[in-house]
Amino acid sequence: MKYALIGCGRIAVNHLKAMINNQLKMVAICDVDLGQIDQLFNKVGCSFSVDKYTDYKQMIEEHPDIDLIAIATDSGKHAEIALYCIEHKINIIIEKPMAMSIQDADRIIESSLKHNVKVCVSHQNRFNVAVQEMRTALENGRFGKLSHGSINVRWNRNRNYYEQAPWRGKWESDGGALMNQCIHGIDLLRWMMGDDVDEVYGVTRQQFHDYLECEDVGMAVLKFKNGAIGTIEATVNVFPQNLEETLYLFGETGTVKLGGTSCNNIDVWQFKESEDGDDTKNGLEEETSNVYGNGHTALYADMISAIKNDRKPYVDAVAGKNALEIVLAIYKSQLTGQPVKLPLTKFASTDLDGMFGKGSL
Repeated sequence: MKYALIGCGRIAVNHLKAMINNQLKMVAICDVDLGQIDQLFNKVGCSFSVDKYTDYKQMIEEHPDIDLIAIATDSGKHAEIALYCIEHKINIIIEKPMAMSIQDADRIIESSLKHNVKVCVSHQNRFNVAVQEMRTALENGRFGKLSHGSINVRWNRNRNYYEQAPWRGKWESDGGALMNQCIHGIDLLRWMMGDDVDEVYGVTRQQFHDYLECEDVGMAVLKFKNGAIGTIEATVNVFPQNLEETLYLFGETGTVKLGGTSCNNIDVWQFKESEDGDDTKNGLEEETSNVYGNGHTALYADMISAIKNDRKPYVDAVAGKNALEIVLAIYKSQLTGQPVKLPLTKFASTDLDGMFGKGSL
C-alpha cells in the first residue's frame, strides 16, 4: 500500500513509526520546509529514498497512485488538504482536530461519501489498552445505567512550546487547550457516554498565556440525551509539568478511573459483579514514550484493514466531527454566555477572534 505524509512537525514521528510498523511503502513526503523532513528522519533514525515536496498538490499530481495519505500539518490546513485528497480519491488519516469549523467537518464527511474514500481521524487513544478495557466493560453492560463521567486534561505548556511553531495558540490555525490538548479526551468522553449530546455549557479563560490568542483553561458541562452528565476540564496551566489525563465513568453497578499522562493506566476498576481477569485490571499500566501514547500503530493497522475490506475505520470522520463539535460548542457558549443546543450547524474557531486579545508570538 503506497503511503505519503504531509506535515513533518512534532506529531509526525508517531506517524512515521506507525507507517514503518505497518510495513507501508512510503513513496513521497511533504513539508513547507524541506529541512523538517530531514529532521524527522533523523529523529526516527531512518532514511527513505522518497520524493520530497514543499507543495502537496504537486506531490499528489506526480503520485496519483498513492493509497493513503496522513495529514499532520497545522490544524488550520487540515480541512483544505483533506478535501483535496478526497477529491483525488485518496484515503486519508487526519490529525486532530479534523477541521476548525463544523462546516468544513461536514464537507469532509459529504465529500468522502461522494468519492467513496475512507477518512480516519487520529484519535489514537481509543486504542489504548486501558481505554479498550473500559469500552469492553461498557459494551458488556457492566456499568448498568450511566450516572456521569468526566475528562480532566491537566497539562503544562510554556512559552517555549508555543514558540516552536508560529501557528500555535491562534484561532485560525490551532485553538487553545480544548482544541489542541483536550480534544482526545473529549473524544473518549463522548464516545463512552453515548455520543448523543443534547446541550453544552462552557466557560474558557486565558489566565497565564497572554501572548496567545486562545484559552489556556476551559471547563464545560454536557447533558447527554440518555440522562447522563459529563464534565470537561482542560488546561495547560499546571505547574510545573504535565500532571494527568484522567477519564472517569460512573454507573449504577461500576466505577472506572483511567489515568496516566494519556489515559493509559487503570487506576480504579470496580464492578458489582466480578469477572475473571478483574484482579489484573486495577493498576494496569501501559508504558508510553510520550503523551501521544502508542495508539498510532493500531490506528494505522485499522485504517489499512478498512481500506482492504471496504468498511468504516474504527475512528471515522463522523467520530472526528463529534469531538470537534463539543469543542466548538464550548467556544460558542463562551462567546454567548448561554448553553448551546446540539447539533451545531454553523460555527468556527475564528468566531472567537479577539476574545482574549491578539497575542504577541
